[in-house]
Amino acid sequence: MFKLAPSILSADFWRLGEQIKEIEAAGAEELHIDVMDGVFVPTISFGMPVIRSIRKETSLYLDVHLMVNEPIRFVDKFAHDGADGITVHKEACQDLKKTLLEIKKHPVRAGVSINPATPVAEILEVLPLVNRVLVMTVVPGFGGQKLIVECLDKVKELVKYRQEHGLAFDIEVDGGIGKSNIFTVAQAGAEVFVAGTAVFSGDISANIYALKEEFSGAN
Repeated sequence: MFKLAPSILSADFWRLGEQIKEIEAAGAEELHIDVMDGVFVPTISFGMPVIRSIRKETSLYLDVHLMVNEPIRFVDKFAHDGADGITVHKEACQDLKKTLLEIKKHPVRAGVSINPATPVAEILEVLPLVNRVLVMTVVPGFGGQKLIVECLDKVKELVKYRQEHGLAFDIEVDGGIGKSNIFTVAQAGAEVFVAGTAVFSGDISANIYALKEEFSGAN
């Protein structure tokens, strides 16, 4: 089943609560929350207080993407504050396996993410531990970038590896997703689509309907 995960990084924070309600009503399945520390990526976004506030107001699955150095330091806090899934970067963890095992101590789903320059081979050993693999199709840190098409080869590689090894993780793609390419991304094998600018620019409900219509044909 395909799922759309609008990224609130592109939201109007003056109207965030209102926009989240609109996202929920329009049928999006998840809410993608990018937590950035200004170190692992050059941008600072938001942290636990925002997630606590969002959790009180929505039943949407909160897909928390930690773009921070040594995220193991924050796992307990984000799990406690309402995350449904916590995804960490391979590149940001000194001990990736230990970090994922820390996530799995909590009633949340564990995910691993890789940047465009990181090959799938570098995370093969932890794939049995994860519920989700997030393939970044842009260099993380800023919204509005163009999707790096070559990254879709990683999606195909993950689909093949999952099937060959009897694993069951979701494959998520984040970066440059829009109406013009979401069908292609779905055909490559992705199942969860993070979209920021494509959702929040203009009519949110209409944008969600249009994106879901585009990828539905790949089922």
